[in-house]
Amino acid sequence: MAGLLSTPAPAVLEHLRRVRALLVDLDGVVYTGNTPIPGVAEFLAWLASTGRRFQCLTNNSTLTAAQYVAKLGRMGIPVEESQVLTSSQAAAIYLRERFGPGARLAAIGETGLVQVLLAEGFRLVADHHGPAGPPAAVVCGYNRRLTYEQLKHACLAIRAGAAFVATNPDLALPTEEGLLPGNGAALAYLQAATGVAPVVIGKPEATMLHVAMERLGATAGETAIVGDGLLTDILAGHRAGVATILVLTGVATRGDLAAAPIQPDVVIERLPDLRRLLEA
Repeated sequence: MAGLLSTPAPAVLEHLRRVRALLVDLDGVVYTGNTPIPGVAEFLAWLASTGRRFQCLTNNSTLTAAQYVAKLGRMGIPVEESQVLTSSQAAAIYLRERFGPGARLAAIGETGLVQVLLAEGFRLVADHHGPAGPPAAVVCGYNRRLTYEQLKHACLAIRAGAAFVATNPDLALPTEEGLLPGNGAALAYLQAATGVAPVVIGKPEATMLHVAMERLGATAGETAIVGDGLLTDILAGHRAGVATILVLTGVATRGDLAAAPIQPDVVIERLPDLRRLLEA
């Protein structure tokens, strides 16, 4: 079958026959930077026409769900805001459940993280100290304008007792220029400086996948995740108990597969190739 790079085991094929919900990564699967991957819009339209539901998941916390809808729209890929789930949204759910609404937080991130936290009613502080003591948590998301001053205050807050929470651990981000430093690079810096490992909310943890499945009203047995990262998307799928489909349009390459400790159920060249597999 064109575009299919591995022969799924019979149990995997049986699982795929039951799939009615897809969790689709964005960066490296739907687009690269601001360039859409050919055939994706038609594939998502086909999913809707066959009654299959989907959520577009992204570990990239820089934009809000509404901004991702606008970005996709500019690429000719129409989706609704309810069909996009960001790591910022998943992190906000975790923080609300752990610390309650109105908690004081220190946030490293861009609009997508800051707006979500403010919308949830959290109070954002820029300094690590004050009359009220350290913030309840330091939340670290991808930030292309990261400064030493921000890292300094985050380090001091964590050392003073603030929880260390990360939207996602991605070391690299696929762009038209190539792979650029991701949020994981900042996390490594802070962990080295504090000796504290972050609580990770996005992939490869299963938290965001569980939120997405709850949105779709789907069980793990009828869900598959499609992603380009072996140690993010595919590992998260294993942890959540869903079928895993690797697409070779982003971070992972064919060469990575041989040495990878986590193997996907299916490997395809690009997202539209999945249609042929699901139809078969």
